[in-house]
Amino acid sequence: MAATHRRTVLSDANDDGLVGAGGADGQHRTLADSATAVLHEAILTGRLPAGTPLRLNEMADLLGMSMSPVRESIRRLAAIGLVEVVQHKGAWVMPLTVEDAVDTHEARIAMETALVERAATRFTAADARRAEAALDEHVAASERGDATAARRAHTDFHFTIYRAAGSRWLLRGLEPVWENSERYRFATVTPIGQNEERVREHRAILDACVAGDVAAAVAAVRVHIQHAADRVIGKMNTDAAEMPAAREPGRARTGR
Repeated sequence: MAATHRRTVLSDANDDGLVGAGGADGQHRTLADSATAVLHEAILTGRLPAGTPLRLNEMADLLGMSMSPVRESIRRLAAIGLVEVVQHKGAWVMPLTVEDAVDTHEARIAMETALVERAATRFTAADARRAEAALDEHVAASERGDATAARRAHTDFHFTIYRAAGSRWLLRGLEPVWENSERYRFATVTPIGQNEERVREHRAILDACVAGDVAAAVAAVRVHIQHAADRVIGKMNTDAAEMPAAREPGRARTGR
């Protein structure tokens, strides 16, 4: 990836801008947070594709800061599984594989069904209003083509429900799995009809929680995640199958 293109990629991913603060320690924390946010968004949306090397000097130059906050941001991204760091070799964006996609979605099912099982017994009217607002924003942002706002509203919807479970540790465990899952979701182009299906699935989850129907809430979450996994894995398998097919004409001409 050319340096000019990388600069555009990171600029496009930077929604909040780089914010400095007085004092060396305060500035370092703020710049590290900013670098993390920019790189995080670029990785999730595929602007920094799987396998992209994250060279400290290059990233620091493109982000307009020293290497220290960039190093910290890469460490944070590695901690949630989006970046791989190997001593003396460097860092790069983690690959996307079918095996990892399966594992990621199975982990989501285990944790999110446990969370919604508890949430459905504790769901309040305030929880319902917050989840409803997030779902409305998710639909509106999707319709206007704002992928970043749609992703954030989608996360807000699910985590508003899961926070009602009252489990700090389950939520902390889910966060890195969720972040990894978002990479796969961005890598899958969802047909319009499937967008409508996803809205119905979200609505089924919310309605079950509002009704306090634990079994229905658990079933709705399981179906929702399994359908997401099916879309992701189906797309990855299709792409893999098409790659050798694209080379067939060349092999035919050479007689191989």
